[in-house]
Amino acid sequence: MPGVAVNVAVIHEGKILLTKREDFEVWCLPSGGVEEGESLAEAAIRETKEETGVDVELTRLVGVYSRLGGMPDVHAVLYEARPIGGELRLQPGETIELKYFAINELPNEIAFAHIKRIADAFSGKSGMSVKQEIKTIGEVVANRDKLYALRDQSGLTRQQFYFERIEGSETKETVEVGTRDL
Repeated sequence: MPGVAVNVAVIHEGKILLTKREDFEVWCLPSGGVEEGESLAEAAIRETKEETGVDVELTRLVGVYSRLGGMPDVHAVLYEARPIGGELRLQPGETIELKYFAINELPNEIAFAHIKRIADAFSGKSGMSVKQEIKTIGEVVANRDKLYALRDQSGLTRQQFYFERIEGSETKETVEVGTRDL
């Protein structure tokens, strides 16, 4: 069964906050799974605080993104937020770098599924439902433990492994429900 996760586009002074993940050493939005007894919005606020040290106020629901195939399937709800407190700090074992980026200065090493999400948040879209399909070379991996085992046995760096699986893959994004610009 696919997981349910949240992503948060923390936008401040025209820049977006990204985290560099420890597991694949790629940049992404603050993200994480929804815990038992927790609403989607509560998970978004908690995950942002845990991964970045920043307290946020959610300002907009951008959309729902279904990443399917090749990696563990997940349905992620993307919120836009603004910082209201706290200070940037790493989460050991999960984030290795944090930084605000202008849209025209985004790093090249961004997680595949987050590229569209970042663009949608910056452009003011809302009410989206997007299907993001990945057909990787090699076996389809249904859980993180198996994916990490393949990564560790590959002989590649964490980032090389991630981009080899994604860049060498066939990917397709389909907007299933339209958008409206704010």
